[in-house]
Formats: sequence, structure tokens, C-alpha cells
Amino acid sequence: MSAISDQEILLEFQQGNKEQAFTHLMKKYQEKIYWHIRRIVVSHEDANDVIQNTFIKVWSHIDQFRADSKLYTWLYRIATNESLSFLEQRKKTSVVDFDDVKHDLSESITAEKEFDAQKAEWKLQLAIQQLPDKQRAVFNLRYYDEMTYEEISEVLNTSVGALKANYHHAAKKIEEFLLSN
Repeated sequence: MSAISDQEILLEFQQGNKEQAFTHLMKKYQEKIYWHIRRIVVSHEDANDVIQNTFIKVWSHIDQFRADSKLYTWLYRIATNESLSFLEQRKKTSVVDFDDVKHDLSESITAEKEFDAQKAEWKLQLAIQQLPDKQRAVFNLRYYDEMTYEEISEVLNTSVGALKANYHHAAKKIEEFLLSN
């Protein structure tokens, strides 16, 4: 059975087959969205909470989706906004300094049982966690999800020029981190 297209999923929603369409949407995007969220919030438990909130919003607002953007960029926008809102809420409710929260995110990476400080992927993850939230989101969408700047622009609702600058700054910070560690 071939994968169902976004247009077919949207058509199912429009024809009133909301549950079936949502099942197809989940099968197609759940894992990608999970990993996108996980790279932003780091912890598996937090990622599960955020993905649940993301798909609740998708379910509630699918009838408001406008075909002026792609379905997957709309999903990523919701997931990114939910992730950044989650981190912002964590900052507000935290009685510790945000630098401590960033340290905790880095600590959660090093606590993973597969963690090996000598492996480049782990060093990269630690470097990414040092980035400001928006730069981290831009870097993850470009590097891991291989989105174009135009697609990222739709997801983050910002200009391509600003995204290129954010990505450039993020890449430089990551490079500096990797060279110093």
C-alpha cells in the first residue's frame, strides 16, 4: 500500500471522514513531528506531552487549515509553537535561572544511557542545546528535517533573510562549541 498524500488526507477531512483522515495524518507524521519536538525540548517525557498538545491542536483546528501553505509545514508550525511555548512556560514557572534550565537540558542529554562524549553526534547535541530557542528551532529544521528556508519561513512565520541569519549564527556558535570541547 502506497503512502497517502497530503491532498488525500485533506480530502478525507473535507468529506467528513475526520477520524480516518486523522489516523492517516498520524501515521504519516507522528514520528517526524515527535523527533522535531524532541530535538527542541530534549526529554522524551516532555516531547510526549508536547506532541499530544500538538495533535490536539491539529484535531481542533484542521477545519481552519488554509491550503495556502503545505500541510506538513502547518503541522511543523504547530509543533514548533507548542515546543517553544512549553520551554517558555518552563522558564516562567522555574524558580531557577534559565542558564540552569539550559544546563539541565544538557544534563539530560549526558544522562542518556547511549551517551558517549567522544561521539560527534553527542557533541553536536550538546552544542545545539546551548543555542537560544529560535536558533535551535531554525537549525533543527534546516539540518535534521532538511527544510528549505522558504519552508522554514512558513513554519516559523518569519522572513527568509532572518532565518538565514539565525542559521548562520547558530552554525557559528555550534562550530565554536565543537572546537572548544
